[in-house]
Amino acid sequence: MPTTSKDLQFLRTTYLRGPNIWTYRPVLEVWVDIGALEDAPSNTILGFYERLVGWLPTLIEHRCGVGERGGFLERVREGTWMAHILEHVAIELQNLSGIQAGFGKARQTSKRGIYKVAVRARNEEVGRAALSIGRDLVMAAIEDRPFDVAAALDELRQKIDEHHLGPSTACIVQAAAERRIPVMRLNTGNLVQLGYGALQRRIWTAETERTSAIGENIASDKDLTKRLLKSCGVPVPEGEVVDDPDAAWTAAQDIGLPVVVKPIDGNHGRGVVLDLSREEDIRAAFAVADAEGSGVIVERFVRGQEHRLLVVGDKLVAAARGEEAWITGNGRDTVEALIDSQLNSDPRRGLNEEFPLNKILLDEDPVIELELTRQQLTRHSVPAAERQVLIQRNGNVAADVTESVHPDNAALAVLAARIIGLDIVGIDIVAEDISKPFDEQGAAFIEFNAGPGLLMHLHPASGKPQPIGEAIISHLFPSAEQHGRIPIFGITGTQGTTAIAQRLAALLRLAGYRVGLACRDGLYFGQRQVDHRNAVTWAAGERVLMNRLIDIAVIESDAALILREGLAYDRCQIGVVTDTEGLSALADDDILTTEQLCQVLRTQIDVVLSNGVAVLNAHDPRLAEMAPLCDGEVVFYATDASLDVIAKHCRQGGRAVVVADGQVMLMHGSYATALNTHSTPDLEIVATIAAAWAFGINATLIRIGIERPEPETVRLAG
Repeated sequence: MPTTSKDLQFLRTTYLRGPNIWTYRPVLEVWVDIGALEDAPSNTILGFYERLVGWLPTLIEHRCGVGERGGFLERVREGTWMAHILEHVAIELQNLSGIQAGFGKARQTSKRGIYKVAVRARNEEVGRAALSIGRDLVMAAIEDRPFDVAAALDELRQKIDEHHLGPSTACIVQAAAERRIPVMRLNTGNLVQLGYGALQRRIWTAETERTSAIGENIASDKDLTKRLLKSCGVPVPEGEVVDDPDAAWTAAQDIGLPVVVKPIDGNHGRGVVLDLSREEDIRAAFAVADAEGSGVIVERFVRGQEHRLLVVGDKLVAAARGEEAWITGNGRDTVEALIDSQLNSDPRRGLNEEFPLNKILLDEDPVIELELTRQQLTRHSVPAAERQVLIQRNGNVAADVTESVHPDNAALAVLAARIIGLDIVGIDIVAEDISKPFDEQGAAFIEFNAGPGLLMHLHPASGKPQPIGEAIISHLFPSAEQHGRIPIFGITGTQGTTAIAQRLAALLRLAGYRVGLACRDGLYFGQRQVDHRNAVTWAAGERVLMNRLIDIAVIESDAALILREGLAYDRCQIGVVTDTEGLSALADDDILTTEQLCQVLRTQIDVVLSNGVAVLNAHDPRLAEMAPLCDGEVVFYATDASLDVIAKHCRQGGRAVVVADGQVMLMHGSYATALNTHSTPDLEIVATIAAAWAFGINATLIRIGIERPEPETVRLAG
């Protein structure tokens, strides 16, 4: 029963992971009982509008149904219902937290006061949090209670940090989406599949399936890296691996002062101490470097600025320059306080990878203590007014200089990446001027970073952002025609869908394809049944699309799956809809009319690719009416060749598969070809033939396939 209180109660929350009745994209759907608020629209609650706008002034950007800036707030002022307001508040909370979520809908159900609210949710946990916080905010505005928006946004940002992709991975995923390459997240971290089945590629942050484990191991061994590079003519500083402080001092004298002391297998500049000339400094630096890695190396110090060059495949795609970090004394504050006020206060510095510069934390960077000691200071010292104090020599690489890189330097960086064996690598180079050839200035390659951070190039502290995501996607999918999609047959309805799916899978196997099948009878890879449970689920469809041995996927679905989980795929090559029956099974989803059911089933037609085909049962006039919704071609099928819809479709040059005089006829415009079957097929077989023909299987193979006994399936025990 609907509540009679003035409250917003969540009755049911469903995360729709794939295309659904609302949109192509994942959404969180919540059924909201607004109770007595059904009789109290927003314009009847004193001060509600002012409180809402005071907390979320950016709602002015929501156009809503009015279609103009401020349209939603106009609706609130004139009077709208709280479920509608909750939708917009949940969207805006996500936007303000850094996650774009432009889509939302609120629709009344058949029960008074109960609404379905759907909001774009890239992640289920974040979406749930946004709706929950949104409910609290709306109720506070209704009841004239305080609400801490800043704290609410902090809570939501924490959820985003916990559950969303990191910015490096997200930029690659965004670039994939712009190329219409499907994306599947494979874990709760940053392991992502791009594409489906045998055509997929995988990334993990800035690493790909092409990233060599051997290359990573080489890059982590600085001595081995230097020897390989030097053998190929790439400039590196001479150096020596040492076992103790005495050996470090001896090596420094042999190499020539000043030197650098650093871990042999460290990364990200940790434990690296630069420009050392005094024995006591070198000995102290040995202890710092030794604590960061499994060995220590002493190298010649190369004068110049630190640079990071990013190589993807066979191209240099970005370059950034580093800067030293200094503070200026004022005669009052300690070094520690000056670091916080002059450096860490910079909005470009933060504690996670969303910031181009890291906060300087004295307790976590012993190299800073060494730098201060060399200047006769400690963290508690108070530098004299105007005294310049060096805090960090490296680690502040965030100024974009991509357009300044000399072509010879870019070519040398690509060569170095190939020598190490990494397809994506961040190369640290010290050079006076990146715009001049390295050979002319004594520059040197210092360090190679597998899985490099990308934020310095995406959001540099200064200069132009670089399209790193696009570069990585072009590396994985070089041709504009490559999209990582295998053909998918989606089959929806209630009548014979399982039999159609199984027959299609058998026919496609006969044609030489490696087929993954998810249907009500189970999950199959080839002729092997790997799960005997009902596989008309989102998870089963995902299992098919994750399989790297699959050339083609055949996935059965129904209206309940679309309503409760969403389709497992974003688009399909062939979409089969058999009927508009099964309404009685959807009452719990508040689908009570055939018109509503058709809105659900149209999802299967909506997701057909522009070069794909919708295969529709011509006996059902409601399906014929949905044909214009398809982005691609439409092929009708029927056991009655005299249907008006068939005749009209063929007159317009369309295709159809019908039964006439006991024979299957493949009709295309004014042409017809008999399939010459030995028996008159039923409607399910005609649907199978239509789907196979729509895909391009030739008529002879189709005839053989539908008359050939299916080899026995290898089934699971039990």
